[in-house]
Amino acid sequence: MRNTVRLTALLAGILLVGCATKDKETATDQAETLTLPVVQLTRKTTTLKRDYVSRLEATQNVEIRARVSGFLEKIFVDEGQMVRKGQLLFNLNEAEYQAEFDRASANLKSAVAKAKTDEVEMGRVQLLVDKKIVSPSEMELAKAKLDVARAVIDEMKSIRATAALRLSHAGIKAPFDGTINRIPFKIGSLIEEGALLTTVSDVREVYAYFDVSEKEYLNYIKKNPTKDGRNGQEVEMVLADETPYAYKGRIETMESVFEEGSGTIAFRARFPNPNKLLRHGSSGKIRLASPVNDALLVPQKAVFDVQDKNYVYVVDAANKVKTRSFVPQGRVDSNYIVLSGLKAGERVIYEGIQNVREGMTIIPTALPADSLTSRNTVAQQ
Repeated sequence: MRNTVRLTALLAGILLVGCATKDKETATDQAETLTLPVVQLTRKTTTLKRDYVSRLEATQNVEIRARVSGFLEKIFVDEGQMVRKGQLLFNLNEAEYQAEFDRASANLKSAVAKAKTDEVEMGRVQLLVDKKIVSPSEMELAKAKLDVARAVIDEMKSIRATAALRLSHAGIKAPFDGTINRIPFKIGSLIEEGALLTTVSDVREVYAYFDVSEKEYLNYIKKNPTKDGRNGQEVEMVLADETPYAYKGRIETMESVFEEGSGTIAFRARFPNPNKLLRHGSSGKIRLASPVNDALLVPQKAVFDVQDKNYVYVVDAANKVKTRSFVPQGRVDSNYIVLSGLKAGERVIYEGIQNVREGMTIIPTALPADSLTSRNTVAQQ
């Protein structure tokens, strides 16, 4: 009797443990049935905007160098000042060049006087020849002397013009309207011929140079076939503080040779700069837009990487999760453009992928694709 009771108790205990284990597994399965947002992939026409690092240059940026040597006597401008064409910027001590000019002027006057004397002498000899008092050879000699005197006048004029030019070079003027940059010398400095005094930049408009790959170059040329791509597409600029520049530019031209090392070619765009915000030597990002027809976009938030490959969790008709790799065509601001591996109409888990594993079943919550992507996306370089 006692053995029967023990056997009955043992069987009851086994039954209770089995039920508890089954209930635990059921609870675990229910806990793993996650409710997750999914998005259905669709094709759409969008505008892809790619950013390229650019260097900005003034349309005119000229070094102002001393044409003659001397002590820097006066500085009429300051760094950062706007100047006009022909405005006096610097003045070197001109006493030496003034003396040189005065000497050349005096020599010219002497040569002119000598030529007048020889001209009078030739007239006197002509009268004597007419009266047959002297031989005609005397007349030839008088003419030769006058020719020499006139040649000396021409030489003295050239010397004086050179002296005048050197004297004018003692005053350095602005070659065009622009902004004065750094001035390395101070008043009293000894300036050698050819020394860099400053630079002047005309920043009413600026050039933006940026490099594109050969593939992107070919794509641009095919879409802008006229004039070899010159005076082509309108572009935007993003400033160094990540704010958009207020004015749009336009691609004007491109270089004719690809860089050997990088395999890129430089494009040049021109931007207006009425507020003088852009400066020579500054930087920015050129935003080049290109339409993409029937682009299949997948949100970056739904993508994870394994050994340099891109994966998403695809949800099938039975709401089971499968891992799928795909090849992206390009990486954009909030999406990938799919080259291969995924199809329109498939559903992928949008977020919460860190809690998902292969083969599990989820409760999907549909999210419209339009709420996740903007019509214009920006490529990351």
